[in-house]
Amino acid sequence: MSAPRAASQASAYLLLDIAGTECALPRSAAAEVLPLPALSRPPADGGWLLGFANLGGRALPVLDLARFLGLREGEAAAGLYAHLVLAGDRSLAWLVDRVVDLVSVPEEAHRAAEREASLNGCVAGAVALGDRLVPVLDPARLLTAAEAARIAAQTRAAEARLAAVPEILADSSPDPSPLGPPG
Repeated sequence: MSAPRAASQASAYLLLDIAGTECALPRSAAAEVLPLPALSRPPADGGWLLGFANLGGRALPVLDLARFLGLREGEAAAGLYAHLVLAGDRSLAWLVDRVVDLVSVPEEAHRAAEREASLNGCVAGAVALGDRLVPVLDPARLLTAAEAARIAAQTRAAEARLAAVPEILADSSPDPSPLGPPG
């Protein structure tokens, strides 16, 4: 009797709708999928940097993945199914039109892609899902070092503004008694 064959390696991917383009993101690159919260906007319009979400008292930069990848011109209103995909390192979140599914893809369904012939050079390959070939985004290719440094600087400024809010509220809180302090 022969030994059982090892199961082929499968990889998990989030399937994303980005301005009508289906893309896959390795599940390991996403810490969480979050609903779209209210965002504070940076003082200077950041183009694809939409603003900052308050994530547990920390300013989280939110990037519009459709604008970043050149799939959409200008800002579009977030749809009913818009989500934030929190990066695996929790440093930023990507706005997508919809997180469609979580799929397991066998090794034999993976395809190579040419970096220069992909969405801003951000596609690492593709996965065959039925009769569809879905591009796989490489999170390491999404931001250049210069873009990451600019976002980090704006994040520090947003965190400083956010940190000042409790102090402002504490300093300007009215006396709880409508008559003023006893005495």
